[in-house]
Amino acid sequence: MKSNLAKQIKENPKGYRTIGNRLEMEVRPTVQSTQDRHNSITKGHRACQGCGEALGARYVVDAAMKAANDKLMVVNATGCLEVFSTPHPETAWQLPWVHSLFGNAPAVATGVAAAMKIKGQDDVRVLAQGGDGSTTDIGFGCLSGMFDRNDDVFYVCYDNQAYMNTGVQRSSATPPAARTATTPSVGPEPGNVFGTGKNLPLIAMAHQIPYVATASISDPRDLEAKVTKAMSMRGSRYLHVFVPCPLGWGSAPNKTVELARLAVNCGLYPLFEAEDGEVTNATPIRKHIPVEDYLKPQRRFAHLFKDNDLAKENLKRIQATADINIAKFNLLDTED
Repeated sequence: MKSNLAKQIKENPKGYRTIGNRLEMEVRPTVQSTQDRHNSITKGHRACQGCGEALGARYVVDAAMKAANDKLMVVNATGCLEVFSTPHPETAWQLPWVHSLFGNAPAVATGVAAAMKIKGQDDVRVLAQGGDGSTTDIGFGCLSGMFDRNDDVFYVCYDNQAYMNTGVQRSSATPPAARTATTPSVGPEPGNVFGTGKNLPLIAMAHQIPYVATASISDPRDLEAKVTKAMSMRGSRYLHVFVPCPLGWGSAPNKTVELARLAVNCGLYPLFEAEDGEVTNATPIRKHIPVEDYLKPQRRFAHLFKDNDLAKENLKRIQATADINIAKFNLLDTED
């Protein structure tokens, strides 16, 4: 007898399958929707309500555990994820997990991978993870060194666009015009200044490592597929995951996933994959929106919606950034 889900699936003339009003190329249950998921990060952690990083880590590590047949070791940089998941003497992790310093997670993970190889346990895979502060700033040198050597480590950055654990200070992943504790929304250029920061996925690509990708917690299927693909490879692999932070962004806790989706749909956060330094795939935007729809629900951008010429000009500059991303990655291509 067909399940209720199977009864809802219908073929349309183009070969897509529909589930209700959604189009699916194929019915693929996510790791999170299955009863045999690993629950690598479990109950008892102390993340804020609506924490995007907690969701991202759950999706990533469970998918990596499945791909590694439960033979996975995790090295975690200091930061929000480490602090809320391992308050001494407790832990919410249910797998081998190592806490590194703020800036040396890639180096520690490289050492763990080397140790497993020397012990003849090549089937034990290594995942390193950290926030944007430990990745784009404090650990940038170690990460670049890992990429340069092509060490067999899968590194994941959970990008919430500031140092959320220490008081919402600006990082080099903080977007232009965003208000933080160190970039207040005052003066002739309120918020974070334009023309600064680093695009880590593109920098990772410049190292010509085997695999680089961006993902968002708004699309678990895409995220898990990219984790699975990365785990099927050897050498250095990098995944940049977009994880909104209600506390630092001044957004409602129940809007975290929606904000992640809006960032993708406006073009400010393109989803793509690259192998050996070349883009191989980009996910088209399904419902294109202006950047205002993404920025307005966040108090860190409230100054952009004042009735003055500077605010209007800055909105145009942010929209221009999104438009450049859309053109660069061909995000509005609707060809079959």
